Amino acid sequence: MPSGRTEVQVRPGVESDLDALVAIYNHYVRETPITFDTTVFTPEERRPWLLSHPEDGPYRLMVATEADSTGNSQRILGYATSGPHRPKPAYATSVELTVYLAPDAGRRGIGTLLYKALFDALAGEDLHRAYAGIAQPNEASVRLHERFGFRHIGTFREVGRKFGRYWDVAWYEKDL
Repeated sequence: MPSGRTEVQVRPGVESDLDALVAIYNHYVRETPITFDTTVFTPEERRPWLLSHPEDGPYRLMVATEADSTGNSQRILGYATSGPHRPKPAYATSVELTVYLAPDAGRRGIGTLLYKALFDALAGEDLHRAYAGIAQPNEASVRLHERFGFRHIGTFREVGRKFGRYWDVAWYEKDL
């Protein structure tokens, strides 16, 4: 990577991003308890997920990119999404948020850029609350969510089993 600063841009996700988004997510499936998925996905398996995040409405996908050293190709550094909190109609004004970064993209403020763009995109939507479940421990994610005004509302103890052990999930809430 060049030593000079590169510009990070955030934009809505598009179908041509799918392979890179799946590669980022599969890293977390294989290597971490951050997601409780235990089997990696193919791009075709994740296509319905991507298509469920249009450029308008309450369910969005924002992607952070940076240009390569030639300024041509856009490398995807991470993404943030809003999605349904629960499937029943009365939950329609609540969303669950997630953010995933490429393994080498942490500690650069990219999560902050993604969430800022996501909240800006959601500002005109009929939404009341945002929720985030954070597998513990994950101090970086806790800090990111608290920076955006999320407050801890409870912890599900040993709710998921992955890599031969149980993991807690701390739940955070934000008024929209």
